[in-house]
Amino acid sequence: MSSNVQSKQPQSASASGPAPVVDVEQAEAALVEHYPRLVRLAYLVLPPSLGRNRRVLTAHALTQRALPRGRTSGAAVTIPTQQGATGGGHQRDPGYAYVRLQVVRGALDAGLPLTWRSWPRRAQLPPLLPQVRGLRLFPRSGGADELALDQRLAKLSGAARAAYVLRGLEGLDDSGVHTVLAAAGCDDPDDALDEADSVEARYALLASPEFDPCSLHARPTDLMRRRQHLKAAGVAALATLVCGALLGLPGDGWGPDGAAAPPYAQNPAAQAALDPGKLTVAAAGAWRRSARTDFSVWPARGGLVDDKALLRRALAVWARPGESVQVSATPGTPSGAPPGPAQLLYAGEVDAARVVLLYDGLRVVRYAEPKEGTSGAALDFARVDGASGPEASALVVNRADGNVRYLTAPWVQSAAVRDLLKPAGQALALRRDADGVTEPFSGPAQDGRCTSWNALRMRDHSGAVRMATDLGELTPARLTAGRPEAPREAAPADWAKSACSLASVRSHGVRSVNSWAYARQTLPESGTAAQWVCTRAETWRGSGSRSLAQFQTADGPTGAVAAKAEDSPACGPREPRVLAGVRWKSPGGTWYLLGAGSKDIASLASSGGDQAQGNVLAVRTERTARVRLTGALADGTKVSTLR
Repeated sequence: MSSNVQSKQPQSASASGPAPVVDVEQAEAALVEHYPRLVRLAYLVLPPSLGRNRRVLTAHALTQRALPRGRTSGAAVTIPTQQGATGGGHQRDPGYAYVRLQVVRGALDAGLPLTWRSWPRRAQLPPLLPQVRGLRLFPRSGGADELALDQRLAKLSGAARAAYVLRGLEGLDDSGVHTVLAAAGCDDPDDALDEADSVEARYALLASPEFDPCSLHARPTDLMRRRQHLKAAGVAALATLVCGALLGLPGDGWGPDGAAAPPYAQNPAAQAALDPGKLTVAAAGAWRRSARTDFSVWPARGGLVDDKALLRRALAVWARPGESVQVSATPGTPSGAPPGPAQLLYAGEVDAARVVLLYDGLRVVRYAEPKEGTSGAALDFARVDGASGPEASALVVNRADGNVRYLTAPWVQSAAVRDLLKPAGQALALRRDADGVTEPFSGPAQDGRCTSWNALRMRDHSGAVRMATDLGELTPARLTAGRPEAPREAAPADWAKSACSLASVRSHGVRSVNSWAYARQTLPESGTAAQWVCTRAETWRGSGSRSLAQFQTADGPTGAVAAKAEDSPACGPREPRVLAGVRWKSPGGTWYLLGAGSKDIASLASSGGDQAQGNVLAVRTERTARVRLTGALADGTKVSTLR
């Protein structure tokens, strides 16, 4: 496969010639067609100090107000020529250029401070429309890279932020950015471009869901406070009628600054859940005497377990996360308030953060805030119902710069790191502090190259060795191997050629992943051996399992994906059988159809008429041939390939 690579030299259109003329219908067509892109542009240029809810609504309002004021069919608006567009055809559409200019101008105006010297501009005021009553809306939370970029852009001026976004999202060169900023009313576009140069050009992140104000999460506002305001409004209206005096409504309806939103419901259960004095704490040696080995017998550890102010903040943010809090939850995990007093697992300083880990019987919740202040607080939820033994042996306490730290269970005697891609390598011992927090070590790379895959190896008080790996969630995924109905603890050799496939189930709420070498086959012509492996990821929520069949040769560093399926019982404990096939080119250049099934498959057949007794098949084929493979059990039951 060849690809054409073109150097990215700035392209500037000539500024000579008449400026294009845009009528209302043309502008409206461009706005409707590119609405999500324009709203994202407005959201990114608006100052983050507005808060995510108001940024979302303001971005939609600015975009919806971008049409020309005239509505007659002959209405026309002249716009300045746009230069330097390197994107798709819409970049050269005068209608799109017009509405984009209006969006950028409105977003820049919205970032201007209000003063007594002049009337406020329309964009500086909260939008009248759209409005959403009783809900707070905000985009999905992204990863550490998106958060870092958002914080860096927040430090720029509005014009510099617009310059960065026009470069990255719109693909404009500096000449085009200068033209748009000047037309939008920027006093010094050159300074804005210079300031934008101070931010690393990570433009691909601008397309992240973190910055998509059209794909939103919704949370209710404080229901009790809203009800109180309605009652207060009714009392005020009645007093106005009776007394004939205009009374102001009590309160301004907005919560105080900080990580938590306005006060939570005033009922006994909710108040108990917010009281750090009512947190459950397991005794230090409870796990030794208990028949259970789950999070309920973890003792409270960390140097800040007696910091009532920190614990109160953590509980308050859990109950009502403010707009500035980065909230994440594994799929299928409810992110609501605690139903009652939770159990304290950990509170302490880790790296540059104060971290609190809490457990409510269903979920583990991690609250983290900077050592100085609460700006940038994070709240993470992970479902852990039914976790026991190996699945309750470690929790992620912090991630930073590609490194991860774990808080290990009290029954873990030692911890080490193993690179799954180097099964012959030595395990590197991990130092742990008195509370059981490991030193930081490199987690699995997320750049797609997969040159290493580190896993956490733990030895418990009984001498059993367990392995788990970080898949981007609070709980590491347990690694096992062997037949699905009777898996065993995995060894590094079980995952040497399959570890890179774990990237496909990252951040999917994975509980455990099993690797099963279900068939071995001698390859035609070469006589070398290959094996067929099925990896199956089970989730905490039960549904959403993922199965992947791989064909692995002795000289290949990783396996080739032969088939995959989601929510299929195949390759699992309920249906421990699997069948898959691939086209393979021999060293002599001949193409073969190779197929293999688990041992209970008695025969294989291809749609081309080839058959084989047993659970493996190898027949000549054409490179582009489309062949379907089927199998049969000893009783004649048909088995289809994994899909």
